[in-house]
Amino acid sequence: MTKRPVLAVLFDDVQSLDVTGPVEVFAGAGRHAGRDVYPIRTASLDGGPVRTTSGLRLLPDTTLAGAADGEAPHTLLVPGGEGTRRPDPRLIDWLRENAPRAERLVSVCSGALLLAGAGLLDGRRATTHWAVCDHLARCYPRVVVEAEPIFVRDGSVSTSAGVTAGIDLALALVEEDLGRDSALAIARHLVVFLRRPGNQAQFSAQLAAQTARREPLRDLQQWITEHPGDDLSVESLAARVRLSPRHFARAFQAETGVTPGRYVDRVRIEHARRLLEETSDGVREVARAAGYGTSEAMRRAFAKALGSTPGEYRRRFHAPVATAR
Repeated sequence: MTKRPVLAVLFDDVQSLDVTGPVEVFAGAGRHAGRDVYPIRTASLDGGPVRTTSGLRLLPDTTLAGAADGEAPHTLLVPGGEGTRRPDPRLIDWLRENAPRAERLVSVCSGALLLAGAGLLDGRRATTHWAVCDHLARCYPRVVVEAEPIFVRDGSVSTSAGVTAGIDLALALVEEDLGRDSALAIARHLVVFLRRPGNQAQFSAQLAAQTARREPLRDLQQWITEHPGDDLSVESLAARVRLSPRHFARAFQAETGVTPGRYVDRVRIEHARRLLEETSDGVREVARAAGYGTSEAMRRAFAKALGSTPGEYRRRFHAPVATAR
């Protein structure tokens, strides 16, 4: 089995989970395989301990210069954290010179800012933590920023959203390298999902919208997510909270930041995606369960929101349904 050395870059004010999450996945893959498939090293500019954003200290294995003198890593892991906001220029220079040597370049969270600063994302699609997407797009206009997905893969460069998305990306890479069984074993050990699709939104419909202040509207938000197949017209929803349709629509948007229709759209497409990923229900059944009524209506919604058809989405992201033994 081919070894795929991993080098994780460390710096002061790094987010510890951006490092340890993917590292645990790669290390777990080695344990499952019964050999050191992913030899892991960590390196900082001077080789000294770095303090993470939580206050934990991490002790690197070597200096970045020392790491560059040896064999090029298969996977270069660049984590995020507050330290990416004002990085040491020497770190950017090192990345610019040495990162292209790696077969696979991976960033977690705001680590994308370091790659962009080194020019490594120019002309590429990339994502990062939702709170940093606007900053990345504004400061680095040559980067094609995609704010929605939890991770984006563009050739040999992969970028991921905040914190736990780094685990999702690492699992996807292990599945590509070693197969689904290895990735599943690690996911079970870490008690995480085997795979959240890369283009899954960073936020669920509820998290993407503000939570309403008033209890009737807040409860209605939850009810909508639990009943996507019901009549969710403005008139019907207004009646549930005993408001006129006009008053309800104004109040809902004022408190959640989105119109009722937009919120319902998000809930329905999220529900449909989950059914396509996790069940073997037919497209017509999914369309009815998600409140679209017809498969054609769902197809139009998918084309608008995802640039894909439901069938294409299922072929790409459907996980085999486990059968009882």
